[in-house]
Amino acid sequence: MLTKTRLETDSIGTLEIPAKAYYGVQSLRGKLNFHITGRTIHPVLIRSLALIKKAAAMTNVHAHCLEESTANAIIQACDELIDGQWQDQFIVDALQGGAGTSANMNANEVIANRAIELLGGVKGDYQMVSPIDHVNRSQSTNDVFPTAGKLTILALLPQTITQLTRLYEALEKKAAEFNDVIKIGRTQLQDAVPVRLGQSFHAYASVVKRDIARLETAKEAMYTVNIGGTAIGTAINAPDDYLQHITDNLAKVTGFPLRQADDLVDATQNLDGFVVVSGALKTCAVSLSKIANDLRLLASGPKTGLGEITLPAKQNGSSIMPGKVNPVIPEIVSQVAFNIIGNDFAVTMAAEGGQLELNAFEPVIFYNIFESIETLGNVAATFVDNCINGITANRQRCAELLNQSVSIITVLCPYIGYQKAADIVKRSLKTNTPPQQILLEEGLFTAEELANLMTPKEMIRV
Repeated sequence: MLTKTRLETDSIGTLEIPAKAYYGVQSLRGKLNFHITGRTIHPVLIRSLALIKKAAAMTNVHAHCLEESTANAIIQACDELIDGQWQDQFIVDALQGGAGTSANMNANEVIANRAIELLGGVKGDYQMVSPIDHVNRSQSTNDVFPTAGKLTILALLPQTITQLTRLYEALEKKAAEFNDVIKIGRTQLQDAVPVRLGQSFHAYASVVKRDIARLETAKEAMYTVNIGGTAIGTAINAPDDYLQHITDNLAKVTGFPLRQADDLVDATQNLDGFVVVSGALKTCAVSLSKIANDLRLLASGPKTGLGEITLPAKQNGSSIMPGKVNPVIPEIVSQVAFNIIGNDFAVTMAAEGGQLELNAFEPVIFYNIFESIETLGNVAATFVDNCINGITANRQRCAELLNQSVSIITVLCPYIGYQKAADIVKRSLKTNTPPQQILLEEGLFTAEELANLMTPKEMIRV
């Protein structure tokens, strides 16, 4: 009978590995040590690691550090990972000690064992292809893992930016649709001055547009990588030829305009670029939650709230109150925002917590940033499809509340002065008399003059 396990040894000792497994002893140790999230490393991060290993093999051949036959087997194994094969062989938790060493070794072992198979060998025969001496040649976890994190962010961001762009466009469409709807504006939840409903939605679109620009700017920092710096940025064990060509080769296999950091020591120990990306995600989340809060207020009711807009009904709102419909989409937007804000704090503290020549906390940084990117894109998509596109304006309600507001007298301050206008407002509120009627009774304006002054053109100048 064929054996069901194989023995593998590392500097800690020996473990039994399932005979069919492509992972090895160091991957298994990582799995045994880190039962944290119940999630393995992100599939796009696996792909990023494979892209790096492929570029490294190409570069090592050029630098005469790797036999061409070995390199070709490694490259083929990497291509299979890039295509999505062998994902189940990545067994280490997304959160792990060791600055990502478990994840890097999981990739090294899977690639090595698959390369051994391709060369006609038996898994675990590391004399043929070694996870460290061949797959990890001229590399360290400390330049591979942060570079893989950046590649993953670059791969994930476009979809999120696409969904945010859809949100921007949907808000602009609503801004045009609602441009002729005049409503009362509010500051500090109190009546202020009139505004077009379309202007409110255009303001939402404007902040989303800025958020997209911030993400595009933050993305630029991800193009600078420390690959080639090896352990602490001094390029120990990396031949000159490898150091000179690894970034260009990685750019070729990824399609990203990567550039090697000018100061590899700096790029290895300082993670400020990730903080910038996380901060841009957080800022966008804050913007979307503010929009969601506004929509919930504007749609409050349906009979006892503001009720100036109606959100599309998506599901029953109560298990006890018949007919109740809740603003579930704006609610999930805010919940995602709260989570992203928390993620950003974790990223901030992890980046701050690095010591001397290395930051060991990249796993938690990546875990949180990847989640923030994906959830932000997902919630932007549902915001567009299940909320924004279906919003309608309650024109009669907007006009009713506008006409009831005493603050529209603000437009008359240049003619009668602030104090006189304030006295009229107080009298109006006390007697429940419209301010226009008081102005006419006191002979301050004729009906025609009031009609000319209290027009949308005069009250809304832009």
